[in-house]
Amino acid sequence: MRKIINVIVFQTVWFAAVLGAAHGIPWLGVAAVLAAFAIHLALSPNRISELLLALGAAVIGFTADSGLIAGGAFSPVPYVFPAPFSSLWMVMLWVNFAATINVSMAWLRGRYVIAFIFGAIGGPMAYYSGAKLGAMNRMPELIGLLAIGITWAFVTPLLYRMAKVLNDRYAKH
Repeated sequence: MRKIINVIVFQTVWFAAVLGAAHGIPWLGVAAVLAAFAIHLALSPNRISELLLALGAAVIGFTADSGLIAGGAFSPVPYVFPAPFSSLWMVMLWVNFAATINVSMAWLRGRYVIAFIFGAIGGPMAYYSGAKLGAMNRMPELIGLLAIGITWAFVTPLLYRMAKVLNDRYAKH
């Protein structure tokens, strides 16, 4: 049941963030992620690991997206940070994704090649979908989608590796 709830919350929060940005209320995504993540932590058997994973994902996501934005891959609706830095609502989506790694997306654990492929396909699909819903100042072009795909192809297994290290280190015995 926790996996199903995790998927539903992930999708709901993703839509809140994207549609919030698209409709001039980007703080909605930030608030939605914070609320959902607080619940996630409360239900987690390993809060320290989950919190550190989320912080790591936020830093990696901010860095990766800022690089992609600076390179012209995409242009999100800005919020808090000026261009070429990633918008805060997008950084929070990385936290939202991190909350799935040990729950609904745990099936990718240890499957780094599949995580690589999943990231290469899923990353650009999410950004393109967000752009279609209005959360971008312009649609990403093919070269931008390829850059997003390459980035996510490497970052997704990296996040799973980070989760493993944190889970091993902070596991309750």
